[in-house]
Amino acid sequence: MLKQRVITAVVIVLVLFTALAYLSMPALSAVFALVVLMAAWEWANLSGFASRVGRSVYVACCALVIALAGQQTAIFTELNFVVLREILVAACVWWAIALLWVKAYPLSAGLWGSQAMRSVLGLLVLVPAWLALSYLRSLSGGVYLILVVIGLVVAADVGAYFSGRAFGKAKLAPAVSPGKSWAGFWGGLFSSVSLMAGLWLVWPGGMPVGLVPMLCLAVVTALASVLGDLLESMVKRHRGIKDSGNLLPGHGGIMDRIDSITAAAPVFALGLIVIGWV
Repeated sequence: MLKQRVITAVVIVLVLFTALAYLSMPALSAVFALVVLMAAWEWANLSGFASRVGRSVYVACCALVIALAGQQTAIFTELNFVVLREILVAACVWWAIALLWVKAYPLSAGLWGSQAMRSVLGLLVLVPAWLALSYLRSLSGGVYLILVVIGLVVAADVGAYFSGRAFGKAKLAPAVSPGKSWAGFWGGLFSSVSLMAGLWLVWPGGMPVGLVPMLCLAVVTALASVLGDLLESMVKRHRGIKDSGNLLPGHGGIMDRIDSITAAAPVFALGLIVIGWV
């Protein structure tokens, strides 16, 4: 299992860096859409669609919503900034509601546990993430910004793992993810903030925003990444499964690998707008 995990991780990193280095914004956005649609196939199962036909219909619906979001924001031509901002704001409001549902689980399952509601949740999780990543790539230095948000998520995950193993006793959300602790939470937050501080110091030409706003952005992005992970864990627990799929040997499904980024990307993109990066 460890060998599979390492090989799969190396392949993912190589594919990601190659795509970021060589693909144009529309091509990279198409790759992101493909990943999202593979995750949608898995989310269809989380929603309760067991048949291939039902899951295929769900993926088609997700593709339609992605196309609609791209068309409404004109993401590939002259960006409609107002519509983009409204969608990102709506996405962040949705994640704030998701936080309340995660905290209230299992009682909150009465609000979102139906097949129809879980289907909607999947669209709210996946489509804004695609739009946010595509938008980041469209910005000057967009490749680096995508690497920053991924780095913040990875730093939060790695920091949480080691601090949780060393000091984790009090559980963060035992009803949703028993393995997560408050010590891991604070360790992950510290790691993300430290990474952002380092990036601010070495950013080529200097970041166009001060250190304090960037550190605040790192905090909210790291918090969102934890929420994305917890939300997927909550839905998997409700569905009664351990992994979202088996597309990635040793890692489970696509959704298991991108759950944190689905929340972090929209929050990071909106945060850049709020602090005046663009």
